[in-house]
Amino acid sequence: MAATARKRRARARPAAAAVAAAVLFAGVQFTMATGAYADEAPSTPPGTEATSPPPEVNGESNGLKLRDGATLAPAKVLPLISVVESEGGEERREDTSESVKFALQAEVLFGKDSSKLSSAANARIAAVAAEIDKQGATKVRVFGFTDNLGSSAHGDVLSKQRAEAVHGVLEKELASAGITYEIRGYGEQYPIADNSNEEGRKKNRRVEISFPRGEADSSQS
Repeated sequence: MAATARKRRARARPAAAAVAAAVLFAGVQFTMATGAYADEAPSTPPGTEATSPPPEVNGESNGLKLRDGATLAPAKVLPLISVVESEGGEERREDTSESVKFALQAEVLFGKDSSKLSSAANARIAAVAAEIDKQGATKVRVFGFTDNLGSSAHGDVLSKQRAEAVHGVLEKELASAGITYEIRGYGEQYPIADNSNEEGRKKNRRVEISFPRGEADSSQS
């Protein structure tokens, strides 16, 4: 009887090992699938790339003097940025020599914690569409952002839904313009104000619409 029991246990060990290996393999497969999804995360929106702080410079240092015979590099014109913000900060327009960006506060476009456009939203978005048409842009980015209240996952979903809602109006207004859209939701990422108070959070709850300037218009600026 003892010998028979030992034989049964010996046969059971390979089966148990096979089951354990199968469970481990399934776990590895699940982890890899999760990692592949992470690769689809939104890219960094233009203008928010991290920059290193400027180095500290001692104006009295002898090392700042030009060597004998050395000359300064040719003068370089830096790009100018013009920023116009409406009273109350409900709308912000940022112009450079290359692009135009509108930032519309979520309260102007949507109800609280909603992605349904308000009655006043269509007129504001139509005004942005008119500027896109004026510039002759063929590529438009529509990015949604939230504050840091609530869960990060909820903010990601809500910001994407709001960007899609704004895109829907732009697409109707510019149906014949042949525009390619990039639509993303960044949630609480890339705040432009302090999230520790309501004034800052209000600015962070926004939808940004950006597009290149037209060649004729940029040559005049």
